[in-house]
Amino acid sequence: MYLLFSLKIMDSSKLENDLISEIKLTPIQAKTYLLITWYGKMSSSQIAEKLKISSESAQKTATDLMSLGAFIDISETEFEAMHPRFTAVNMYRKMCERENIEFKRNKVVDSIGVILEQPYDDARTK
Repeated sequence: MYLLFSLKIMDSSKLENDLISEIKLTPIQAKTYLLITWYGKMSSSQIAEKLKISSESAQKTATDLMSLGAFIDISETEFEAMHPRFTAVNMYRKMCERENIEFKRNKVVDSIGVILEQPYDDARTK
């Protein structure tokens, strides 16, 4: 278990940086996205506790990630990540639209989905 946690921390900083630089997520959005992708659905209070942020900030961040195409809401305060292979590309597509950038294949974004696919599946087949 410790090894898995260590690998997640190692992957985490590169993935966070990629989410911030390629998809233009904020650091807290990137952390929240990775948290729920790795561990499964959570309430805003659970997100707040794990990331050591306020419940209000967790709720706003998760809601913002819903509008970016990363999360679905299970209830008003409970969120789940969508499959990362689709999510990474969809968030990138939405960012391109917002930034008025031509949407084309991005290998870094594709790799985010590939890297997160196994942890996503593992968290949902406990």
